[in-house]
Amino acid sequence: MQRTTICGLMIFAMSLTATEAQDGRGKDQARPKKRQPNPAFAKVVDDPALPRVLLIGDSISIGYTVPVQELLKGQANVHRIPVNGGPTTNGLKHIDKWLGDKPWDVIHFNWGLHDLKYIDEEGALVDVEKGDQQVPIEKYEQNLRKLVARLQETKAKLIWRSTTPVPEGAKGRVVGDAVKYNAVAAAIMAEQEISIDDQYTFALSRLDEIQRSANVHFTPEGSQRLATQVVSAIQRELSTHSF
Repeated sequence: MQRTTICGLMIFAMSLTATEAQDGRGKDQARPKKRQPNPAFAKVVDDPALPRVLLIGDSISIGYTVPVQELLKGQANVHRIPVNGGPTTNGLKHIDKWLGDKPWDVIHFNWGLHDLKYIDEEGALVDVEKGDQQVPIEKYEQNLRKLVARLQETKAKLIWRSTTPVPEGAKGRVVGDAVKYNAVAAAIMAEQEISIDDQYTFALSRLDEIQRSANVHFTPEGSQRLATQVVSAIQRELSTHSF
């Protein structure tokens, strides 16, 4: 009787192990790996002797945030908004929170890639023929003007970063739309005498080297290259103004 019970328990254990393997519930798979926090969103502890810089933008800016922080170490306290900035509509909703209640010396900002993309009724990125632009260019101009006016209230030196190119094959976006949206933005910046960090031109001449294939995003090396442009633009403002 005892032998029969032991055999039964062994068979049960073996069947349980087999079931876990089939269901993907083995010990190694029971606990999915926790995603590591993006260092671009890490809290920045200010050195009070240095000027404060804020980066506002989408995933392109997330990619160059840490390299910019490293390159400006000892020169500026470089912060970024704690999320993907998304389209101008999202900026209008959250800009007050992003700016906070502490003064900024330089603000480097961009909106565009999310405005010009095509989405369906549920907000999902879709092929152009299956959706509409998230923020049509006329509305983009209106929104951007409001955002610039709000940023000007901070008295910080502002730097507009032009929207980077849309390559062939990028889902949900049209090649050439970045040029149109950039033209609208450039006109606003000229009116308001705001500096421009022309990342579009910089990236366009070397897309094969720095951008992912059929994708608006950049390789790590590409983000590093973009960071050098950002740093140059910020350093120009830091060198010509006393903070």
